[in-house]
Amino acid sequence: MTDCTEQDFLERLCDIVYKLSSIAKGQSYRFKVKWDENLKQFNNSPHLIRPIPLDKEKFITDIDYRIEVLKTLEKALVDGFYSIKSLLETLFNTYFNDSEQFSKDFSKEDQIVLKYLAAKEILGNLVQYNRMDNESVPLKYNILARNYSMMRLREINDAEVLKNLTKLNINFITLEKLHEIMAEIETDGFITIIKEDNTILYKGNKTLELSPEGEKKYNQTLQPLVAWPTHFWRSFYNIRELNVTPEKNIKYRDFLLKVLSKSATQGFSATHFVFKNLIKYYEKLKEEM
Repeated sequence: MTDCTEQDFLERLCDIVYKLSSIAKGQSYRFKVKWDENLKQFNNSPHLIRPIPLDKEKFITDIDYRIEVLKTLEKALVDGFYSIKSLLETLFNTYFNDSEQFSKDFSKEDQIVLKYLAAKEILGNLVQYNRMDNESVPLKYNILARNYSMMRLREINDAEVLKNLTKLNINFITLEKLHEIMAEIETDGFITIIKEDNTILYKGNKTLELSPEGEKKYNQTLQPLVAWPTHFWRSFYNIRELNVTPEKNIKYRDFLLKVLSKSATQGFSATHFVFKNLIKYYEKLKEEM
C-alpha cells in the first residue's frame, strides 16, 4: 500500500469528519423523535449530540477552521456517551421505576422481562460503554446482561460472575452482595441457583421474551430507543478509514503514525483518542507557521 501524502491524508480526514457529521445529525434526530414520542414526560431534556458544521473547502485550506471543527467533533463524541447515559438513567430511574405509564403499557410479567431485556440489549452489546458507566443501571440487570448468554449455555459459578464484573470495572461488589443479587434474579425467574458442596452455580432457565401483547407494544414504543445505542455506537465510533501510513516526509510522522494506528480499533476510547491528538497535531503545526 502506498504511503499517504499530507494532502491525501487531509482530504481523507475531511471525508471522515463529513461522515461523522452526517451520522451525528441523522442519529441525533432519530433519537430525539423517538424520545419525544415515548420519554419526554419523564425527561424533557435528553443529552443530544451537537451539530458538527463543516465547510469542506475551508477545512482543507484553513488550519484555524480545521482545529475548530475538530474540537467540535471531539465534544460531539463525548455527547454520544452522555446521550446513551441519559437514556439509561431515564429508563431505569424513572420510566421503569413504577411509573404509571410503564404500568399502563405493560403487564407485571412483561415489566420484569423488559428491564432485563433493555439492559441486555444496551449494556450487553456495548461492553466498552459498560466499562465506562456501570452506575446508570441497577446491578442485578447489569449482572444478567453481562452473563446472560454464558448462563444460557452452561452453569457458571460465583467466582466467574465476579471475574466478568471485574472486566467492567465493577470491583466494589462483595461475594455476599453477589449472592443477594443472584437470589433476586432467581426470584424474578431468569436463573436457577444450584448448590453443590461449597460451590454455588448459576444456570439460565428462561429466555428474555415478552408476551405477544408486550412484544407488540414494545416494538411500537421503546424498541427503537433500546436499539439506538448499538446502531449509533457502531457507526459513530468507527473511523477505520484513518488507519493509514503517513509518508516519510510528513512532519511529526512518528506521532501521527501512533495516533492513526488507534483508528483500527472501534469504540469511543480509540476514536476520542485519535481526534484529541489530531487537534494537538494541527495546533503544533499552526505554531510553526
